[in-house]
Amino acid sequence: MSKRGFGLFRTTHLVMMLAAMVAFLAACGNSDGGAKTAGASAAATSGGTAKAQPPAVINYGYIGTNKLNFPGGAEGWGLYKGIIQEELKKYGITEIKPVAFPNGPDQSESLISGRLDFGSLGDTPAMLARSTGAKTRAITQNTTDNIGYLIGKKGGPTTIADLKGKTIAIQKGSFMHRYIAGLVKEQNIPDVKFIHMLRPDGEAALSRGEVDAMTNSAIFALKQIENGFPLIDDATKHPNLIGGSVTVVSEDYLKKFPDFPKVWNAAREKALKDLQSKPDEYYQFLSQLNGFTPELNKKVTPIETIKDVNFKDDGVKLLDGTKKFLVEEKLAEKDFDLNQWLLK
Repeated sequence: MSKRGFGLFRTTHLVMMLAAMVAFLAACGNSDGGAKTAGASAAATSGGTAKAQPPAVINYGYIGTNKLNFPGGAEGWGLYKGIIQEELKKYGITEIKPVAFPNGPDQSESLISGRLDFGSLGDTPAMLARSTGAKTRAITQNTTDNIGYLIGKKGGPTTIADLKGKTIAIQKGSFMHRYIAGLVKEQNIPDVKFIHMLRPDGEAALSRGEVDAMTNSAIFALKQIENGFPLIDDATKHPNLIGGSVTVVSEDYLKKFPDFPKVWNAAREKALKDLQSKPDEYYQFLSQLNGFTPELNKKVTPIETIKDVNFKDDGVKLLDGTKKFLVEEKLAEKDFDLNQWLLK
């Protein structure tokens, strides 16, 4: 073979080798790409468009403080047992961070500022926040029977009429605020002064006689009564003044995870069914949270009061009545469309 022929052969051979290498690398690339596509298809919609992956960490607010850092109810039980975490992992959420708050208004502020993604709180503070323009949506009505209690100081007022000219410690913006404001209006009691105090401060002030009465809730009120403080009134006598609780999520988070309400409510329902099958264990769990006996917890917060559907007609009616009262009494900054707020 001539030198020219040999050179042509060598050049052709090199070109063929390079082409083979390119084809091999392309095949490898397609193999990797196929694996990625298959993985992405697991999170694809029926129309074939991939869903955005939600953030791996989600921040959840609740009312109350305890060593376990969990709320009560189906939400707390689900977190305590890992039921909710297991369900959320299916959607790429690897951690849920519970954050405790002393009251609803403080929690609402954190939700508005973006420090929280969602949270469970009283219906009154949740709606008051919405009335200020807070971009939230309610996804669950957890309970519809939050009872406000009016406790007097020892040697002080014992009837509603005795409240004339008296000072009452309240948690401003809470469902108990709505209860006492409604009670004073309903009973036409003049010259009542409200002073904002968180529960521990109010209890201490009442013990020292620095306030004439205070609003309190559930188990804490019953403990005061056991200790000799007079029960002046409670919301069971005024069904229109009973409160509830809701879970709300920021609209910003919904943009990241539009299916979150459905996912959360399904996980919550699974947790509720689990606690319903283990009532004794659940009341023991509540006892660890608040330091009171399982028997007292069963009396004050029976499992039967936990809602198994995110919204029912009677619950929505309660929310509507509360909203109207807040607007009429100018406690709410402005009115809003309740149905636009609820994600049913």
